[in-house]
Formats: sequence, C-alpha cells, structure tokens
Amino acid sequence: MTENRDRLATTDARDLALECIEAGIAAGHPRRVIREAVSLEGRDHLRVADGTSNLAQYDLTQYDEITVLGGGNAAAHVAAALEDLLGDLIDGGVVVTDDPTETDRVAVLEGDHPVPSERGVESTRELLAAADAAGERTLVLAAITGGGSALMPAPAGDVSLEELRTVTTALLESGADISESNAVRKHCSALKGGQLARRAAPATVVSVLLSDVVGNDPSVIASGPTVPDGSTFADAIAVLERYEIDVPGAVADRLERGAVGEVPETPDADDPVFGDVTTHIVADGMTVLEAARDVAVDRGYEPLVLSSRIRGEAREAATTHVAIAEEALVTGVPTSPPAVLLSGGETTVTVTGDGSGGPNQEFATSAAIELTGGITVAAVDTDGIDGATDAAGALVDETTVDDRATARAALQHNDVSPYLAERGELIRTGATGTNLNDLRVVVVESASTSDD
Repeated sequence: MTENRDRLATTDARDLALECIEAGIAAGHPRRVIREAVSLEGRDHLRVADGTSNLAQYDLTQYDEITVLGGGNAAAHVAAALEDLLGDLIDGGVVVTDDPTETDRVAVLEGDHPVPSERGVESTRELLAAADAAGERTLVLAAITGGGSALMPAPAGDVSLEELRTVTTALLESGADISESNAVRKHCSALKGGQLARRAAPATVVSVLLSDVVGNDPSVIASGPTVPDGSTFADAIAVLERYEIDVPGAVADRLERGAVGEVPETPDADDPVFGDVTTHIVADGMTVLEAARDVAVDRGYEPLVLSSRIRGEAREAATTHVAIAEEALVTGVPTSPPAVLLSGGETTVTVTGDGSGGPNQEFATSAAIELTGGITVAAVDTDGIDGATDAAGALVDETTVDDRATARAALQHNDVSPYLAERGELIRTGATGTNLNDLRVVVVESASTSDD
C-alpha cells in the first residue's frame, strides 16, 4: 500500500508505524466494510448493521427497482461492494468520486477534491437527474462518504462554480472545522443539507455512510445530502463573520436573502421528506484505530488509543502528542513502553503562507522539531490525500530535523511538503479507496530499544 515503503521503513519503529497505518486503511476499505455490515437473505431481504450493532431489514419485494446514488472519495468502492452483494438486483445508479473503480451497473462519474470543478458540476447534475427519476417503489441505496462536499457541487440560485470555488478555498484556509465549513456549503448548494433526499422523494432512501468527521454527525458527512440539516442561513453567515471571510457577491446575497426568509431553508428534522429515509454509519475513525491497535499488540507493543476525536490546529496537536509520548518514555505514564499511541480525528491548518502541505504534514513537521530520540511519529489522511498534495502524510523521528530554524520557517510559510519531500519523509499511498479521517501513530520505544 505504501508506495515508498522501502525508503521509509529504515528502523523497526518506522516499520511498525507504517504497518499500523496500512492495517487501519485496509480495515476501512468499503469492500471489507460492506461485506461485514450489509447482507442479503435469499433475494428478498436486505440487512444493514451499523457501528452501534443496530440491525435494519428491508423487504426488497416492496420495490420495483433498486438504484445506488451518492458521492465521496470512497463512493465508487461502496457501489462496487454493493454490486458484489446484490448483483442484478441493482438496476442502475450514479456516484460521483475522484477515485473511480470498475462497476457493472452503477455509473461512476468523476469530480474533484478538495476544491469543486466543472466536471464535478456536470457529474452532480446527472446524479440529481437520477434522483429526480426515483419513484415511490424505488429503493435508493445512498453511498455517502467523506469528500462528498467538494465532489458533488451543485451551485444553487445565482451562485457560480467559480464563486463556490472561492468560498471553498477560503474556508479550507481559514482554520474553520468541517462542521462550520459545511454549514456554509450546504446553503450554497442544491444537493447538500438533505436536498438529495428531497429530490429522491417519494423513494425509500437507505443511506450507507463512511464517516470522516469527528463525532460521526451524519449531517456533516459530505454535508449531509440525505439527512436533516440543523444549520441555517444565519449559521452560515456567522461562520463567515467568525473567520473574517469575504465572499463573492452572489454568495453573500443568497445567504442574506435566506436569513430573512426569501430563500427556503434546507429541510430540517420535521420535514416529511425524511419519513422514508434511514441512515447507517458502517465505518468511522474507530474502525481504523482498532485495526492499528491490533497490529501494535501483535508486535509486542502496548497500545493506547488517545482519542478518535482530535481536532484543532495540527501543529499544536502535535506538540501535545509528543509531550504524552515523552512522559511515557520517561515515567511510564500513561502507558509503559514499548508502546504505540494512536489517535484519529481531523486537525486543521490556518493558512497564512503560500506554500504546500496539509494538516498531517504540518503535524509531522511540528512533532519532528520536538523529537530527541525514542519516539517515531506518523500521521496520514486515510484517503491518501493530505490537503491538496499527492502525499497521504509523513513519517518522522529524531533524524528528520537537523536545523530547527529551517523546519519552523517551513511551518510558518505553510510550506512543509517540499521540506519533508527533500528529507524523504512523505508517505505516498495514492488513492486508498476509503476516507475515514486522519490516523496518527506514535511509537514509543523502551529505553533499551531506543539506546540500541
């Protein structure tokens, strides 16, 4: 899975960190997840179990057709896995993704991430047309995964694609978290915030979600195209004011008109459109962490999951992770080495420079500045794309930084990707087929091991 593994795995600790990452990503691949969560009894009953062990059953004899609709980084792989299970029971469908894979019955159309594109708009137009064609006896299997907010752009009203791109870029660079960003994007869209479900009504919609957001709020995952939206136009305006983001005129006009009731709100929980909609989160960040934890145990290390909900500035989170690792190394608290500290979630970067990088690369660089020995740190985005770069993240130890001033300058200018590339520390996986948020692995060696 790691394309440059031989270059990176130069020590046992580095090899272990990579093995944890690879196991975590593999555990979250849709083909494995769908196989474990979705089953077919005969040809008449579909069963879906989510991460809370809730089991729902759907009588397929009640429907004249089954279609797969959705989008996100992993949506095509979800569609392919559903085809593996249901075969010719699936009549068609459309998914939008930047990681296509071969399917027999579902059309896989391409978009772009993390900034929306013209081809994404065209693909989403076909997705919405397929939703409009769904009838009362249609079962829609909605394949929704992380990345869908950018991949399924449907500019609403007078908002243009270019204006949507401008807003998206500003939000990505502002340090706003995903919930805040999506509150804005939902109210500039004709699909997000429950509006795909509205377009598919009166069909029955069964949403199958892979979560890439802290807390697994389905209204935030891919901006919640098939679930009720609790955010409002006023909330969107508040986010822009909070982060001092100037938006194009058409966006500002739409949000202001919406706030005074001149543009309809996105559907909320009381909207009858959701009467035939069910939602199942079949994988999340904990799916990844549990697989990485098992690897640590198999290798003889004590695992400790710090949290699946880490958020905030990437470089600040890195300092905290290193501090915990140092405590473990010196005092054996909160766990005794050899140990592996694990965390998930989604950190952010407030961009003030004009370089290239991503949250996981900034996390790794910030951590590397603090390392003095006995600790190895890896951080990746599980979709294989960190920020707008072609790297998943980075792997660092005490040998990475030889001049702290240079490393700090790279952080200051948000230009850590070239810095890490020059040192051969970038982790390159390519598109992984999944998107379950970030994974961070901190290997803490025992005193005897670190002295070897």
